[in-house]
Amino acid sequence: MTFSGKYRINFKGEMEYRSFIPTQLPLDKKIELDDEIINILTNAHRSLMKLEVISTRIPSVPLFVSMYVRKEALLSSQIEGTQATLDDILDPDAEKNNNINVEEVINYIKASDYSIERLKTLPICKRLILETHEILLKNIRGGEKNPGEFRNSQNWIGPGGSTLKNARYIPPNVEDMNIALDNLEKYINSQDETDPLIKIALIHYQFETIHPFLDGNGRIGRLLINLLLRDREILTYPTLYISYYLKRNRIEYYDRLNEVREKDNYVQWIKFFLKGIFESAEDALSSIDKLIALHDKNMEIVIQEDSREKSLLRLFEYIEKKPIIEINKTAKELDYTYNTVSKNIKKLENLGVLKQSGAAKRNRNFVYEDYLNILRKDT
Repeated sequence: MTFSGKYRINFKGEMEYRSFIPTQLPLDKKIELDDEIINILTNAHRSLMKLEVISTRIPSVPLFVSMYVRKEALLSSQIEGTQATLDDILDPDAEKNNNINVEEVINYIKASDYSIERLKTLPICKRLILETHEILLKNIRGGEKNPGEFRNSQNWIGPGGSTLKNARYIPPNVEDMNIALDNLEKYINSQDETDPLIKIALIHYQFETIHPFLDGNGRIGRLLINLLLRDREILTYPTLYISYYLKRNRIEYYDRLNEVREKDNYVQWIKFFLKGIFESAEDALSSIDKLIALHDKNMEIVIQEDSREKSLLRLFEYIEKKPIIEINKTAKELDYTYNTVSKNIKKLENLGVLKQSGAAKRNRNFVYEDYLNILRKDT
């Protein structure tokens, strides 16, 4: 038994294995905050405050938020091995194409949007998590692994082909899992003096350690981070893509979680997590600055070009929402004729705003390349 938890022996003889039971939250022992962790915590809060201020003042908040949600969805899915790019997700026909990798990311976006809306009527609880999980795994890989249900059998973590005998980590058995989930739900909705970012770090560790689903645990666990930031009124919008940091430090991410279980070292995990919050917030701030500068520059160009009709301006606003477009679909969504859209796309090409993607002569796609280059970073 360690401070972070204990092991349960399941079965006997050839069937025997040990599953881990995490210590319930809140922890009995106070986590000592040294100067380093206090400094990281202070910087993380400061950066999140700046992100909150700037994200409520940017032009077209829903546009920016939708792009950041897509980036977080893509990065979080890539951690799990999903092979897709930002261009794949933004393709005008993305939802029609039978690309399982793209569908996984689109489901993550839908699950994220749903959970944020659901938070208006439900606290963060097991029910909300289950509903979000059902959307995440609907009709994709893992769709046979009980979407919207906590597992009713033992799972384990390890390389492909591993078993309970040689797994790297074995989460709580079903009975212990249900007890741990009840405790986690209570802890999430409890009031105490713990700094909210440290509390979110502990919640994320605990959720990943409980591993309550047969599939989708990592994605739901990371989705919960933005949900908790919103619930704690730290960020109004999901403009933090922490999966950028966790993807870049993927091996360390898993090692840090394991070090809590094996060595009771909560401090190293909290430092790692807070550093991720800080770096992700700083990266989001940098991207917003660049996107706003690009918006302002091109908006001025477009307004000068289109002072009367406003159809070009409307197209420009559209490509900020959908930076990869196709003429027919754009004409339909804007309720313009094909020729009007085609003419305005040509104008935006001449102005250096849009570029044709590839050399196709029919069903051509056009890309807002400068905009995408900012968002593509680390994807």
